[in-house]
Amino acid sequence: MKNAKIRGIEPLEVKDFMNMPGTGVKGRVGEFRVEVLNNLDSDEEMVTDAMKMFSSQGKTTFFLVINGKLAGMMAAADTPRKEVKDALDAIRKMGINQIVLLSGDKQAPVKHLADELGIEYRAGLLPEEKIAVVRDAQTGGKRVAMIGDGINDAPALAQADVGIAMGVTGSDIAIEAAHIALLREDWMLVPRVFEIARRTMRVVKSNILFTAVYNLAGLSLAAFGFLPPVLAAALQSLPDVGILANSARLIRK
Repeated sequence: MKNAKIRGIEPLEVKDFMNMPGTGVKGRVGEFRVEVLNNLDSDEEMVTDAMKMFSSQGKTTFFLVINGKLAGMMAAADTPRKEVKDALDAIRKMGINQIVLLSGDKQAPVKHLADELGIEYRAGLLPEEKIAVVRDAQTGGKRVAMIGDGINDAPALAQADVGIAMGVTGSDIAIEAAHIALLREDWMLVPRVFEIARRTMRVVKSNILFTAVYNLAGLSLAAFGFLPPVLAAALQSLPDVGILANSARLIRK
């Protein structure tokens, strides 16, 4: 849209738009039925040669089909944001060592990106196959955090123990399916989420322990007659102050 405005071109209205998860998109522009697909069965030498060339460069090929005929080809490459490697290093330092890239793209570009980041990968996955990967990990007794931003990621985000959506660039359905939405396009927020969660759980556990010990001590003293019932009832409100004070530590950072 931006390029069209720069060139002084008035974009035509797209009708009957449909997203085809794992396949592409299609719609009608004027008299033309337009499809943008990530896969195309073709024996044409020009097409296969171009696909091989783009694949060797770690790029994903997209096909523009108009009225059922191939009209053009495009190639795109994923380049990780500069902070992604630092974010992954921070996550590993927390003891989270199994990090897997799940993608609907073809093998070559996904492998290229995964090798650059030093992580495992699964390529050519449909949305339901991403869910299967998450379920398999959960069946194996693992807790799964899924990070995504696209329509194809939404089912797996909902299935994961914790779904994290990149809220700035993410699709609405991904944000709705996730448990957490990041409001800045900054991958360093991901380890920050884990850090906040761990600090919160430490505070929750210490609050539970403090309450249990306090109540046990109070009940014991009251049972043996060291605390009058009225004083015991009055002292029952003190743990609330301690819990609030302890919980307030979470807002220091």
